[in-house]
Amino acid sequence: MEYVLFILLAYVIGSIPSALIVGKVGYNIDVREHGSGNLGATNTFRILGKKAGTIVLIADILKGTIATILPVLFGFDLYLLVIGLGAVIGHVYPVFARFKGGKAVATSAGIILGVNALLFAIIIASFVIVLLVSKYVSLASMTAGVVGVVVSIFIAQDIVLTIVLGLLAIFILYKHRQNIVRIIRREEPKASFLVKNNSR
Repeated sequence: MEYVLFILLAYVIGSIPSALIVGKVGYNIDVREHGSGNLGATNTFRILGKKAGTIVLIADILKGTIATILPVLFGFDLYLLVIGLGAVIGHVYPVFARFKGGKAVATSAGIILGVNALLFAIIIASFVIVLLVSKYVSLASMTAGVVGVVVSIFIAQDIVLTIVLGLLAIFILYKHRQNIVRIIRREEPKASFLVKNNSR
């Protein structure tokens, strides 16, 4: 029963549509009606800029972290990673936004932060490096997911963690399947905040 309760609480936390709230409250814009239509940090960066995108990114990471450590805060000894998955499901299929959310990258990272800070740091580092080199947020996200699985084998030595990360990586790749096609065709838009505007 404890697992069911905390997974449901994690789902509710994950369902909080950070991008929708920031867009509506701060800019009177529904990000679902622009860009990719996703309720995630990447689309927020594209539509609303760096400040809004950063706020949403941090909020989405914290959703995963807070949801994951909830049992600890209430004194329960549960396997935290399982609880955190509820937040990922909530972020992707949010009850507060007609079950259409983001692609789970930031919230998945938040889960990792809640269970292994070193692994989180390595994943974030890989994301930043690939993003700076390629300028593709989608490629950086997918790479970070795969790196998380590989690194967990060596530093975490937790088979359940590796399996869950593997499932998350597969899910992230699935959610980015259209991005993969666009990257191959060289049609994927690069991160506007990293690309200089030469038209002026």
